[in-house]
Order: sequence, then structure tokens, then C-alpha cells
Amino acid sequence: MARINIDGEQNVEVSIKIPCEKSYSEQLEIMEAYTKVHKENSSKNKAIREVKCLKVLFPRLFRSIESDDLIAGRLDFLPIGFGSVTSIGGVGHYCVFHKLRAFKEHLNTDEEKARVDALYDYWQDHDVKSIYCQDVLNEDTTGRFIDCKYPFMATARLSGMMLDYKKLVTLGINGLVELIQSYPTNEFMQACLESMYLFKSVIRKQIDLVNQSYTLDESRNHDLDLMKQDLEYILEHKPATFHQALQLFWLYALCAGCINYGRLDIVLGPFLKKDMDSGLIDENEAYRYLKSLWKMIENRRTTVNGRIIVGGKGRENVEACDLFTRICLKVCKDTRYVEPQFTLRFDSNTPKDIMDMAYECIASGATYPTLYNDDVNVDAVEYAMRVNRKTAEQYIPFGCGEFVIQGKSVGTPNTMLNLTKILQLALNSGYDPMNHVYKAGSVKVLPLSCFRTFEEFYDQYKALLDYYFDLSIYCQKHSYEVMNQEVSFLFNSILMDDCLERQKAILDGGIEILGGTNETYGNINTSDALYAIKTLVFDQKKYTLEELNEAALHNFSGYEHLRKEILALPKYGNDLNDVDELANDLFEYVAKGIRNRGIQNGMDYYLIVISNNQTNTDWGHQTDASLDGRLKGVYLNPANNPQGFAANSGPTAVLNSLCKFKAKYHGGSVQNIKFTPRMMHEDKEKVKVLFDTYFKKGGCQLMVTVVDHGQLEDAQKHPEKYPDLIVRVAGYSAVFVNLTKDVQDELLSRTLYD
Repeated sequence: MARINIDGEQNVEVSIKIPCEKSYSEQLEIMEAYTKVHKENSSKNKAIREVKCLKVLFPRLFRSIESDDLIAGRLDFLPIGFGSVTSIGGVGHYCVFHKLRAFKEHLNTDEEKARVDALYDYWQDHDVKSIYCQDVLNEDTTGRFIDCKYPFMATARLSGMMLDYKKLVTLGINGLVELIQSYPTNEFMQACLESMYLFKSVIRKQIDLVNQSYTLDESRNHDLDLMKQDLEYILEHKPATFHQALQLFWLYALCAGCINYGRLDIVLGPFLKKDMDSGLIDENEAYRYLKSLWKMIENRRTTVNGRIIVGGKGRENVEACDLFTRICLKVCKDTRYVEPQFTLRFDSNTPKDIMDMAYECIASGATYPTLYNDDVNVDAVEYAMRVNRKTAEQYIPFGCGEFVIQGKSVGTPNTMLNLTKILQLALNSGYDPMNHVYKAGSVKVLPLSCFRTFEEFYDQYKALLDYYFDLSIYCQKHSYEVMNQEVSFLFNSILMDDCLERQKAILDGGIEILGGTNETYGNINTSDALYAIKTLVFDQKKYTLEELNEAALHNFSGYEHLRKEILALPKYGNDLNDVDELANDLFEYVAKGIRNRGIQNGMDYYLIVISNNQTNTDWGHQTDASLDGRLKGVYLNPANNPQGFAANSGPTAVLNSLCKFKAKYHGGSVQNIKFTPRMMHEDKEKVKVLFDTYFKKGGCQLMVTVVDHGQLEDAQKHPEKYPDLIVRVAGYSAVFVNLTKDVQDELLSRTLYD
């Protein structure tokens, strides 16, 4: 049995998963077969073992085509299998232990339940994430994602794989086979070749599923005829039409376990334009196909993922890409799904009608597209990732907003820091006031009475940050080492530079750019708390550090007047220079500290990402009262946005504060803002000017929730009235009524502008 139990939630799940199509007995049989192959091939090369295991899953896990699907490809997931990310299973050879236990409850006989127990015991020692966790988790400093008792969480996953689908649709399957065969061979290359033959069996399975789907409906049969015809075509030829390219891309993404899709305007736009120019399809047909893709992505229910990116710099066929973009914007506005996370990169050359369509889409309440400013981000990525400009132009956000380079870089966020909890260690001799466990490692934490200046106390906090930065880089690098020890991620490797050229798997020296990201939480709670300490203790000398800390330790009970004073102090988000300067000083210290350690330890980049899913709320539950006035157990601030109710100077002031952080020091950030429908429609020209000014002043990203006054409060009380009310949480959107009350409360705390 594992020394450290990782049986529990391993990612944020908001959307309700679509149940597996297979019977419980068949699911058990597949998991047992997978486990048997894994065990029998334990001494084989990792790539050979991987492809043998994949043959157990594919094409068997593919499920029936639904009555309105216009492309084939629906995939079931089991508690045991192979994947890249935790959102749809796990990393490498995985077992999701709590889901396996839940699965066991559906079985009827003791014999079947005993078979599940045997699987559970085997995977305790062989699940890739478990192997990693045994190495890095401990009782004080480092917890698993998402175990929020710790100041620092670490995980193993290969998130944000944005593959080179342009290579796929340009070469086709046989072209990739020929490319693999053109290089010197080894066991990795042999396994890549077998993976492509396995992919062909997946396509043949889709053809069988189409054959089982015919009805008496002539119109539906016409769609199925095209689906079958194009599946047969891409089996042996590179795609020639938009529908064929779309179909090939989608099936490959499923097999690779990818849940973010990248710059599809570059991949699919030229096929779309060619077909429309020739009259093969019209805009209505293109709209139907993309709407079907939208539904397929929504049905995967990955919560924080499903990124489709359009627009921006670095596109060759801009006319074709913009054609694709315009149709996507129509689909996005009409569907109003929480996935895909439709994302518009724009710059000063983006056509006005596309920007107008984007604003109309946002104003409709879709929460998409999220907006990324290429006039800022390209320069920032060039510096942050240490790449040339041409490469930087291919940056793309995934998941909660982390950046990678499509087809070239790994940037998975396998480490997470709670800056507020670490500050509390500095205030309490290294002990976490939530559970009184010492969490300062080897750092000598001085008593509060020792500090004569704010700078001395700030330096103590920075020493603790440094300790956790060192832990972060070790855990990030070790996640790659453990994953590489166990798996090759074959389908991903085939479409990532330079794996085939080097005849090496992604994490085995194959990837062109090996990066990573560290998610930071409580950034603004911390900077506002530092400002309160500086002001009340060292500038005004009204209180001692001990007095402030004592108030926080009592959750301000009996210290209500002091808390009122703290809350009345200037706060980040109101365009106040001294407050914003301290927030920026902390931001740069953390960002540069993480980045420098990545470079020093041989990574191409290692950057902080200032985002949140709902971890700001979950981590807040396990974080004591903080000296910005936040009470014990209350959510932390979302991303680099103000804490709820702190921004009271209007939207211009908020955006002015947000754009002061230099984008070149981070690997992605999110900026949330809420407006009423009245403001977005009746004052839309003012809103456009507001946004344009923000972006011209250096704003790198923006995402907008549009909701009426009182609507969210009413939705809490009467959820049945609001089944489709979509809100932007941070790095993802969600149906408001599907969120837990504590996450809803955090959203309600954010200022609504009218």
C-alpha cells in the first residue's frame, strides 16, 4: 500500500460528467485487461508497454454516435486507463482511486468487488501520480493538489498539450507514417508507428459506428453518408476538405488525451475558405459543423479547459483565419456553453467587425470570447520564455490561462503557492495558525518583536518565499522525471517538435521547449496585508506587529475596531500608486524568483501564472484570517484581481491597477470584471473605449461576466429559474447554479459595474 494516501479529488469538477456507455461488468473487464497488460509488460520499454496498453483502450472505449453529431468521436473514460491530465482521467497509467471506490459501489457481487480491490491495491504502487506523490509529499510543507492544508501543493500532469494539428492535416496519417519511417528507428519510434496503425483502427471503428447509426430520416442519413465517406477518405489520404480536416483533428485530439485545441483558425481556416470559395459548402454548413464541434467539446465536461484560440499575430492566411473566426463567434454567441473556452487573440490590426462581434458575444452573456492582447503578450512571451519573436507569436493560453507555444512547449502547472498562508508563517514563528504545524522548513523565523522596520519584516517573508520557490522548482522538475520514467505520451510526442526528429519522447529530451508554470494564490490579499502592516505598524506606529497578529489569530473577534481600520485602508484595485506599487513589488519578487530558479535549473522557462479556478475559494477555507481584513476561512482574492468589495472606485480604476503588472514576468494571468447588460448594451461605446484604453495602457487579458443586478442572488435562492446562467469564475466559465455556495459567494463579492 502507498505510504501517502492520494485517494481524493485531484481537480476541480463543476460540470456533471456524461455516464459511461459501457455496462459495469464491461468496464471492469476493460480495467482488468489494461492492468494485466501493464503488469505483463512491466519489464518492457516504456513506449512499447504504453502502446500495448493503449490497444486495450482503443478503439473499444469509443461510444455511439449521437443523433445530431456531424463528426464522429465520442470517448468514454474509466477510473483506470491512460491519459495526460486529471480532468478526464489521470496522467500516464492512472487510477483515480476515489472514482474506483465509487465504481465498486455499483457492483452486485462480492466476487466483483474483490476484483476491484485487487485493482486498487495494484495501482497504489503503479499509478504515475502515486509514484510521484510518494517522492514529494510530506506532513508539513507539500500537499497534493487539491489538499489545501498546505502552503504549497504539487502534482503530476501534462496539462495544456497544444499539438501541431497543422502537421497532422497537412501530412495525413500515411504522411505521418512515412515521416516516422524516414528517421532512424528505436523502440520509441516503433511504438510511434504502432500508434499510427492503432489510430487507423480507431477510424475504422468510427465507420462501424456510423453504419450502426442510419435511420429512416433522409436528411440525417445524408449527414451520416458524408461522415462515413470522409472517414474512409482520411484513413488513407490527407484531408482535402474542411469536414475531413475537422474530423481528423478531432479524433486525434481524443486519442492524445488533449482537452485544449489551440489555434484552430490556422489549422482549419484554409480548408474552410477553399471549400466555400469552390461552393462545396456554404456558411450555414460550416456553422453546423462548428456547432457540432462545440457540442462535442462541451460534452467532454473538462471544466477549466476546452480552449479554442483564434486571431492575433503569426497567421499566414489571415483572410481564411478571419473567415473561420467570424463563424466561430456566431456559434459561440448562439450556443452559450461553458466549454469550449473560446479565446480571441487580437491586436491593432484586428478587423473592427470581429472586435464588434466579440463585444456583442460578451454582451449577450456568453462570457466568451476571452480577450488576449497580442500587442502586449507577444513581446512579453518573447522575454519570459526566452524565445524569438516568430516563436512567441505562436503563444496560446490553456486551462486557466497558462501560456504554451503550440506544437513546441510543455508548460504544465504542477506547482501551486499560497502567498497568504506563507505570510502567516512569517507572522507566527513558522507555524500555520490553522493547524499549528511548523511549515517553515529550514528557515529561521524570528519573533515579531525583532523587526524594527517594514523592510526587515518583508525580508523575513521573502526568505520564506525563497524556501518555497526552491521546493517548487524541485517538485516541478521531478514531476517530469517521474512521468518520463513511466510513459512516453506517444500520441502527443508525434505532433510535438522535435520528438520525431530526435527519436525521443516529449519528456525524454524530445520537446523543443521544456517549460512549466507555478500557480500563485492570495497575491492581492498578501500585498494588501503587507500594506496594512507597513502603514499601521511602521509608518503610523499605531499598533505593534504583535497586536495586529493577535487580532488576526482571534479572527478579529474582540478586535472589530481594528478590523474596521484595516478595511478602511487603501486597497489594490482603486488606482492608488502606493498600494499598487507594493502589489507590483511582491508580484515581481515572486515572478522573478520562480523564473530565475527555472533558468538556473536548466528549464527553458518556469513562470508564475496568476489565475484561479475555484482553488482561491478552497484554499481560503484552510487559510487563517489575514491582515487585509479578510476573515478566517473566507475565499482568497481571485487571480490578480481585488478581494471582493475592495474595489470601490469604478471600473477604470480597477483596470488601471490591473495593467500595472508587467506581463513579461508571468506566464499568464486573468482579469475578471462584471457589468450589467444595460451598461454593455446602452453604454457599449463607452465600454469599448474603456477596454481599448486598458489594452493600450498594457492590459494583457480581460474576461467579462454580464449579469443583472440581483440575478445571482436570486439564482442562489431559486436555482431552478436559472439553468443557463453562465458566469466567469476565473480561468473557466460555469453555470452559476452548478457551483457550490462558497464559490457563488465569492462571485457575488465581486463588484458589479453599471
